[in-house]
Amino acid sequence: MKKILLATVALVALGATAPTLAADLAARPYTKAPPYVAAPIYNWTGFYIGGHVGGAFGGSDNALAPGFSSGNDGRFMGGGQIGYDYQFAPNWVMGLEANYSFLDTSSSFSNRGLGSVTGRLGYTWGPALLYVKGGYGWADSRFSNGFGGNGGRDGYTVGGGLEYMFTQNWSGKIEYQYYNFGDVNVFDALGAPIGSFRNDQHTIKAGLNYRFNWGGPVVARY
Repeated sequence: MKKILLATVALVALGATAPTLAADLAARPYTKAPPYVAAPIYNWTGFYIGGHVGGAFGGSDNALAPGFSSGNDGRFMGGGQIGYDYQFAPNWVMGLEANYSFLDTSSSFSNRGLGSVTGRLGYTWGPALLYVKGGYGWADSRFSNGFGGNGGRDGYTVGGGLEYMFTQNWSGKIEYQYYNFGDVNVFDALGAPIGSFRNDQHTIKAGLNYRFNWGGPVVARY
């Protein structure tokens, strides 16, 4: 009889506490986690075309014949460029670029234009690209006195810059480029040599590029 009474008391106690336990074990309301947003991966692969403005300066070691200006004063320059970039590995960018710059020629012994075809290699983080470049350089010396009317001089060029992709298809850059065309001989009216000077140029320019085949930043999927 005693065991029956104890069992009855235990069942009554369990029944009294059951609602409280059920309330404690009730399912919590579901809250949806915010969607994961991956950082954009900028893609530099594609063709581009653009323009630039800046200044050109003769090298400090230019040595003209006696009585002639050294041509070291800065001159305004402006022109255009076209090229192609390829991004790989995944933060490196390699490309090929051709550009031509018209010069404000205040001296009869000045180049009237500078051209180049260069390769370039850069490292990108997000929308920024830091690069170096180098290759073939050409001085447009047509109709310039002292160059013998040869139509131009071949040389080499090296440089580097920083480019920034600030909208879906547009990027801006700041660039330094050095051109060297060797020594140039100067002759008098009778064709006799009267001296020579080193023909090199330092240029600083700001440019703007429009990029084709680029649909904006690519978002990584997980």
